[in-house]
Amino acid sequence: MKELSELEPLFESRTIKPTFEYVHVILSLFIFGENLDGIGRYRLEKELQIGAGTAKSLFRKLKENVDFITVPSEEEGISTENQRRGHILTEKGRKFLKKIKKRIPLLEKADLRFLKEIIIEADKIHPYFCLVKDAVKNVKDGVEQRDAAIKINGSGATCLIYNGKDLYFPTKINNLNKEVKIQQSTLNYFKKKIAEANVKFEANDVIIIGSGDNPQTSRLATLNAALTLF
Repeated sequence: MKELSELEPLFESRTIKPTFEYVHVILSLFIFGENLDGIGRYRLEKELQIGAGTAKSLFRKLKENVDFITVPSEEEGISTENQRRGHILTEKGRKFLKKIKKRIPLLEKADLRFLKEIIIEADKIHPYFCLVKDAVKNVKDGVEQRDAAIKINGSGATCLIYNGKDLYFPTKINNLNKEVKIQQSTLNYFKKKIAEANVKFEANDVIIIGSGDNPQTSRLATLNAALTLF
């Protein structure tokens, strides 16, 4: 994952290997980017589904090893009240997040009403979806993405490929590609959500739907699946 090479210093250790994964780092940056006034370690623990020690280590390394977060100061135009809210992204952190968002410009909760034909037992999960730009070349049959979601304690993940006109499942039967088309109402739903985010939906883009027992796990599962396409 050459796009993530800047994150390698976070995982370097002469003693104990970090217990967080790349997905925790990327999602933390998304969350920091959504909370411009700052976010604290305890909030991030819940959002990333990690323990206190892991969250503390992640905060320290994001600050000291890669200079992606900092405590806001009054000199930066942030009030003393906001300082107590936690850390914010540095300019370096914002630039890296911007680069990631060029590949994954959209990550949000999905509406179950439009996913009944895609997800088994849809009523029992909390699906998220993301858009991965120009990633079809890295999709085989979707198994790698499903496994990545399960690895992070998700229930699974589903890939949908856009060919510029239709959405379909990636499948391989007897080494021959066979397109299984998704119904128009589901396609229209995703088109609407992507347009609302001011993002272009183009041929060779991939949509990943991740699921889990709670919204936080579903979001992690979705993003971890997406990172396999980098």
